Amino acid sequence: MGNYVITIGREFGSGGLDVGRMLSEKLGIRCYDKELLSLAAKESGFCEEIMQNHDERPTNSFLYSLVMDTYFASGFGTTSYLDMPLNHKVFLAQFDAIKNLAKKESCIMVGRCADYALEGHPKCLNVFIHADMEFRIHHLMDTYGWEEGKAKDMIGKTDKKRASYYNYYSSKKWGDSRSYNLTLDSSKLGLGGCVDMILKYIEICKLR
Repeated sequence: MGNYVITIGREFGSGGLDVGRMLSEKLGIRCYDKELLSLAAKESGFCEEIMQNHDERPTNSFLYSLVMDTYFASGFGTTSYLDMPLNHKVFLAQFDAIKNLAKKESCIMVGRCADYALEGHPKCLNVFIHADMEFRIHHLMDTYGWEEGKAKDMIGKTDKKRASYYNYYSSKKWGDSRSYNLTLDSSKLGLGGCVDMILKYIEICKLR
């Protein structure tokens, strides 16, 4: 029936990556997060350190629109990415890696505008995980051993970066329910409850 893909966008501290990993075990398919950078580096020829240093960093939107117009006009899958700023090359390398991966296997992809890269994919479920602030703070404190103040500060900074990156590259709005097929509150459902809801959606929509 063809490969299916689940993309997960998430607020920092909501447990979105944990949900992805739990789904991976339930479905028997791989979950990709930072691994997408490694794949993109391998396929594009960039060193992985460059990919990491320029990951999720938007820049001037006018320049980007010119770059994307040229990129799409020249056809998908080019390896040179023409003459463009490095952070655009990094984004497009990930963009191509995501599309190529979806052709090869069923999988789960966390972050990096994967839903945008796979727009039009016939079997792609786009999920967004969010939670209230108290849940997120305590989740980060438990996960990383941070103090409450640091957890709250990192939530603000990371969410701002993720929203800026997503809104900039995808032309959609990060966290807006209209940008996804399914939005789930992990502070109400729990991580296991989010997994159950996604599995039910897959069953109802006959995604696999």
